[in-house]
Amino acid sequence: MMLEAEKIMTLTVQCAPCYEVKENLEGYLRVIPIVGGTFDGKLKGKIISGGADWNTEKKDGISHVAAKYMIQTEDGCYISVENVGVIHWEDDAVIKTVPRFSTSMDSKYKWLNYGVYVGGLKVLADNQVEITVYALK
Repeated sequence: MMLEAEKIMTLTVQCAPCYEVKENLEGYLRVIPIVGGTFDGKLKGKIISGGADWNTEKKDGISHVAAKYMIQTEDGCYISVENVGVIHWEDDAVIKTVPRFSTSMDSKYKWLNYGVYVGGLKVLADNQVEITVYALK
């Protein structure tokens, strides 16, 4: 059986400079505030300020990302996003992520609650990242 994927959105996330928690038991922790941005594709809208990415760089060259934030569609629906992923900096320049969405069951976007999603995150200039999200079919 072969899985297929459909692109559902691309998010351009604006981040603020990170807070350096530094070395702890898990690795080197940076907390990166999410302060805005936009998304488009099957749905369009803006990224709400107030989320953050908890980025832990491990000793083996692998980093773990764990972001939680809110997006709002252009018709006013709020959607919670939790996005976790990993990158091995020596092998790759794209962070592979697994986003999970949560929204109202009364919303026309309720289909986001049920899907299985994967994403690719690229670091851009000016404290921005681009996340392309695909729904597995």
